[in-house]
Amino acid sequence: MRPKILTITILCIVALISIQCKRDTGQNPIDRYSLVTRHNIEWNDLTGQIPLGNGEFCFNADGTGLQTFGGNTMSHWGWHSFPLPEDVTSEQIPATGTFQQGRNAGPDIFPEDKDNIRQYMFDNPHIFNLGRISFAFANGVELTPDDVEGLSRSLDLWTGILSSSFIINDQPVHVATCVNPNSDMVSVQIESPLLETGELVVAIDFPYPNLERYKPWVGDFEQTDKHKTILLDGNDQRADFRREVDLVTYFTSLIWSKGAELKPISENNAHAWQLATEGVNSLEFTCAYSKSSDKEEVPDFVQTSTACKLHWPEFWQSGGAIDLSESTDPRWKELERRIVLSQYQTAVQSAGSFPPAEGGLMGIGPWKGQFHMEMIWWHTAHFALWDRWELADSALTIYKRFTPSARALAEQLDYEGLKWQKSASPGGRTAPWLGNQVLLWKQPHPIFFAELDYRLHPTQNTLEKWADIIDGTATHMADYPVKDESGIYHLDPVMPPSEQGITKDAVFDLAYWTWGLNQAQVWRERMDLERVPHWDEIINNMASLPVDSGVYVHSAEWKDTYTTRAWEHPDPIGVLGMLPNQSNVDPEIAHRTLLKVWDAWQWERCWGWDFPWTAMAAARLGEPNLAIDALLKDAGTKNYYDERGVCTGGPCPYLPGNGGLLYAVAMMSAGWDGAPDKHAPGFPDDGSWTVKWEGLKPAL
Repeated sequence: MRPKILTITILCIVALISIQCKRDTGQNPIDRYSLVTRHNIEWNDLTGQIPLGNGEFCFNADGTGLQTFGGNTMSHWGWHSFPLPEDVTSEQIPATGTFQQGRNAGPDIFPEDKDNIRQYMFDNPHIFNLGRISFAFANGVELTPDDVEGLSRSLDLWTGILSSSFIINDQPVHVATCVNPNSDMVSVQIESPLLETGELVVAIDFPYPNLERYKPWVGDFEQTDKHKTILLDGNDQRADFRREVDLVTYFTSLIWSKGAELKPISENNAHAWQLATEGVNSLEFTCAYSKSSDKEEVPDFVQTSTACKLHWPEFWQSGGAIDLSESTDPRWKELERRIVLSQYQTAVQSAGSFPPAEGGLMGIGPWKGQFHMEMIWWHTAHFALWDRWELADSALTIYKRFTPSARALAEQLDYEGLKWQKSASPGGRTAPWLGNQVLLWKQPHPIFFAELDYRLHPTQNTLEKWADIIDGTATHMADYPVKDESGIYHLDPVMPPSEQGITKDAVFDLAYWTWGLNQAQVWRERMDLERVPHWDEIINNMASLPVDSGVYVHSAEWKDTYTTRAWEHPDPIGVLGMLPNQSNVDPEIAHRTLLKVWDAWQWERCWGWDFPWTAMAAARLGEPNLAIDALLKDAGTKNYYDERGVCTGGPCPYLPGNGGLLYAVAMMSAGWDGAPDKHAPGFPDDGSWTVKWEGLKPAL
């Protein structure tokens, strides 16, 4: 690398950090304990499920602190596939997820005689429920909601411990539940006279996977023949099981306190067990799940709760924080609640070995738990601005792991470089869908992530870490556009983020494509490499962003952007919102576009991340009041955050909304490249909002 370029680059980054430090000085440190705990989750819904997790593993607990009336145990490593259809062999399954050969000409259409293969690939692999832990009566009768009275439930965010108290048969039951921050296990402490009399037991059972949504639990607990639960070893306080579910094997270890006994519920069902007590009024147990057969020590409840009491305060006292409590705008508390709870939800569900599905680790979702490559930005980019990049780093290794399959997909379609997948699973195969190959805005994402990483870690190691990924990504981006007779390059065909069809030269894709290619050239210069002339030719001759009546539109072919297409994702605002300013974007047109979208869009037909997307644009374009209004707009379920703080803006619990919110408010607080040099430049400065922030990083 040329010393001069390296020096200039580092000085620029130091300057950015210096600007940030100036913006969060002059105030007393935020009382983070008060900030966090005033948003503890108090939710006395017996069937409502609160996620407890460590980023890789999640135990969803209902009002009883267990999973008596609902709740799943999910992980980023727990994937299952059903057996192939009888008339299909593994050799018939395309490794890339498509039968298409040659360059894109339109939608990815499966052959009509391959419908069984198409359906199989859409459904498999899928995440699955590792097991259920619930209360039951000793006589084998299941509890009903009518059996439980006087529920009081609270999640202490500062410790990560869920406390539930209720009454059964006129007797009190107190439950404390927590997930180990370092291992995939849940620990529980129960106190009740019903344990001493033996009336109340804890049931542990395992289902066969299914794909049913909107059920209290995922999986078929009545199916006993298609899977195996094998007791490997046991004593009076521990049992180890091997689970065999088709081709999947995983392991469960259970430890418990003295005075309890583990026994099968029925001789005819090897998948259902119960912990029964007599003569003691308390029970503690830990249930651990693993894909490894290694038999390890399992921490008890005291050890796990102690680990939580160390981990969660450390989490909350690290990274960024935003305190809005001195604001006079009455909406401050709801916005602050969403901010705090979004940090919690993304930490427990979105910080694992794979990117999360839209529904996180709460259930199966319409996409079977497979993660969408275009959504990775919404799940993980915010970790950079909140200075918690370590929570994203593992999931983002997906680009390195998927490189062979991305290259194979590009080669099959006669393209160069790496063509990133759409709806993917751990093996890198794309689930079939007509828009897979033409939904382009997922392609520049790794370049964006690399830049976020470099700003936090401006080292040679970071440059080398991303070099091959950026080169392969940009090589494909340079090979995809079609050059017309006048020398202009077009994105054709393309399905824009709004997914309203296939068109040509979609506005956001054009802007993102140009930014991505240019940033790839910057990366090469940092590594003392020459710019690629062909990339510059495309950058300088890319089709102009489509404009109609003085505002940006979805594409030049879709003049009805603000009438019949004014729903789904408002693509035109993304060109100067999520993306920084660049030469092919006119800020005045972008400003008019923002106001037009805000006025014309059907917001109740949008998705959860559309509202922070709008707020990003409003902040950059000098409309801070609109930014706040966008974040808190009443749009029915599309911009609602439930009692847990989970965004509901999709067909399932919708974590992209949570991640987008965190990116937007960090940007509004700490600023962005070229932001006005003032405190919290994305918030109104009329006195209605008092924004105290610390530890955040500016956006690109």
